[in-house]
Amino acid sequence: MKVLMIAPQPFFQPRGTPFSVLHRLKALSQLGYKIDLVTYHLGQDVSIDNVSIHRAKRVAWVKEIAIGPSKTKLILDAYVYRRAVELLKRQRYDLIHTHEEAGFFGIRLSKKFGTLHLYDMHSSLPQQLSNFKYSGAQTLLSIFEKLEAATINSAQAVITICPELFNYVKTRFPQKYNKLIENVADNAIVFGETANGKMNATELARRYGLPMNGSKKGKTTILYAGTFEPYQGLDLLIESSQPVISRHHDKVSFLVVGGKPEQVAHYQDKAAKLGVSDKFIFTGQRPPEEIPEFMKLADMLVSPRIAGNNTPLKIYSYLRSGIPIIATDHLTHTQVLNGEVAVLTDCTPAAFANGMLRVLEDRAYGEKLSRQAQALAAREYSYAAYLQKTKEIYAYLESLL
Repeated sequence: MKVLMIAPQPFFQPRGTPFSVLHRLKALSQLGYKIDLVTYHLGQDVSIDNVSIHRAKRVAWVKEIAIGPSKTKLILDAYVYRRAVELLKRQRYDLIHTHEEAGFFGIRLSKKFGTLHLYDMHSSLPQQLSNFKYSGAQTLLSIFEKLEAATINSAQAVITICPELFNYVKTRFPQKYNKLIENVADNAIVFGETANGKMNATELARRYGLPMNGSKKGKTTILYAGTFEPYQGLDLLIESSQPVISRHHDKVSFLVVGGKPEQVAHYQDKAAKLGVSDKFIFTGQRPPEEIPEFMKLADMLVSPRIAGNNTPLKIYSYLRSGIPIIATDHLTHTQVLNGEVAVLTDCTPAAFANGMLRVLEDRAYGEKLSRQAQALAAREYSYAAYLQKTKEIYAYLESLL
């Protein structure tokens, strides 16, 4: 089956949907499918067998694109649509596999070119408008709701990436073939072990002045890794650090991996104003293949997210890590996490601080959570299961040809 995949994203960049696209491509490659990917002019080329990247026309003044809806994204999306049409006119495809708002393109393109349409649903797009505070206009929200419904109705099948989205589609579109495929894949599957000049754990520890496991002497490194968008809860993390640092000043440090330079500067300033800057290490954005190496330096993993309904991709690698997890008791986490595998807290600084302190002061409790988390990951979130689910939805679509 010849597949045209459309991903209106900067591919590849280390952020949510591009990671999901990356792992979807790797899985399909392993399953023997040949994919032409249409994507933005932005991003790093990644070599994957059976995958050809076709970039949309370069927009010279667009050097980067923010996460979430924007007027700039609309311009880039138009060029992606044009590039997809060029490829569809040039050769025959059996399937159009769309991500995010490219699902809107699939409504027309699948009909015009007589192909099947698979919609890869990473989020509810009307909800994105609210989460990113792009617009509260009811008219615009209504338009996106109708477009989303039309996309799902037009598609022969839908991939949903978390239980909340799965249940949303199942309830509203009960006749639709709807496959839940959680984003469980590790970056090492695509990138391999740290190489090509990227740092390993020992080098990272030396660079950032962090203790390795054999020389910790009671010291604790608390790791946050991810983007710095407001919904991620960096404000909550920094504010909650005060009670932890007050009680364990000489034993604890916060390692924060990610963020654009201006975002890092903003949170460095916030940490300084709260008097905790000496306990925070901000690395800025790092290559995705270094994240597992940073995790080797951590004694605690935190996810202070305060909004959204899709599960952060990092949660699955956190479960496998053998390191205690502290996360907010929010739908974005509780679709996967529970009180047996993580400390779940209210979205307040005091509650999140208490969660970190509980693990910090009761190592046996943290170790128990970690063992149970690893068992859950092995039981329900293995890469073998990810591949099998991908194979099943593509087999279903092949049966329609």
